[in-house]
Amino acid sequence: MMKLQELAQVIRSKNSGPFEITFDILFKTQEDYQFFIDSNVLTKEVFADLYQIDPEDIITFESFEAARGFKITIPRPWPQGSVGESDMHGSQQYANLLTLELPEKA
Repeated sequence: MMKLQELAQVIRSKNSGPFEITFDILFKTQEDYQFFIDSNVLTKEVFADLYQIDPEDIITFESFEAARGFKITIPRPWPQGSVGESDMHGSQQYANLLTLELPEKA
């Protein structure tokens, strides 16, 4: 099996306003992007399980072929900067995606 971090050029998370976090997965080539899309490994249910949220809470879950990317947006567990919030910029939340397993490329 191959890990997502081995295929994707960029895997990141960041603020999408004070109440949301967005995740971007970007690929260097169209071939890598299409392989990821065709693998259907990342579903709303898989993402929800990785982040311990309800699939219905996912705000955005879409691919964007022109950018060779995939975007997911979810509500923040706590509003940005509030008591108990531990990642002010939302930039440390992507880690769960790094080791997502994909089938080997043929």
